Amino acid sequence: MNTKELYDSQAREWSRNEPMLLSDYSARPFVIDMCKPFAGLRILDAGCGEGYVGRQFAAGGALHVHGIDISGKMIGEAETAKISSGLNNLSYIVGDIREVDFSSEEPYDLFIGMFLFNYLNVEETHQVMKKAFELIKPGGHFVFSVPHPFLAFLKKDKYPFYFTPSGGYFSGRNILFPGEIWRRDGVSVGVQCVHKTFEDYFTGLKNAGFTSMPEVYELKIGQEHIDLDPSFFGPLKDLPLHVAFKVSR
Repeated sequence: MNTKELYDSQAREWSRNEPMLLSDYSARPFVIDMCKPFAGLRILDAGCGEGYVGRQFAAGGALHVHGIDISGKMIGEAETAKISSGLNNLSYIVGDIREVDFSSEEPYDLFIGMFLFNYLNVEETHQVMKKAFELIKPGGHFVFSVPHPFLAFLKKDKYPFYFTPSGGYFSGRNILFPGEIWRRDGVSVGVQCVHKTFEDYFTGLKNAGFTSMPEVYELKIGQEHIDLDPSFFGPLKDLPLHVAFKVSR
């Protein structure tokens, strides 16, 4: 099943207005904080899904947040949530970030890619990084998060999420690992991760034209998460879950 089919089939299960998925606790709040201050900024949210993160940027004072996603069903959920939220500084299009022509757009202050690159292979990832460089104005930022490259090889049990690796850390490079994640209410959704190494991300940024040293953070759950829900967060104690990158144009 390709990415579009996967998310078209489960868009409703992704829709939420409050934290529900693991990364809603361990990654998304951290990344949003990384982007502050974002009041008055024009933001491109690539692989926006049903708009959960973009709505938080819009509610926090962004001038405009433009979301793009390959799944029409996910964009439909985003449009519905936009109406419910009353936020007028949001817009969405259905499209593939690899193919959409943004040449008529004025440069963005911030390009966001929340768990976008785990659905792209190395070559496609580098292609989108180059596009991000071209779409960000000088002084703007490119911020993205990905599953930690070691994660699929460290976690052997399933709950509350898993990936099924093929090969090892190096031999599994550019291979799609299927997986599944559970929401805190027990509902599970399918996910995918095309495995890449740290070298792949740094090489992509360099080849795209970024010359400044990126900020890199390995994200994890904290004791506050375990205290909130021991059965959900407890199995993930001390594991490197995600990586967040921030680099300036």
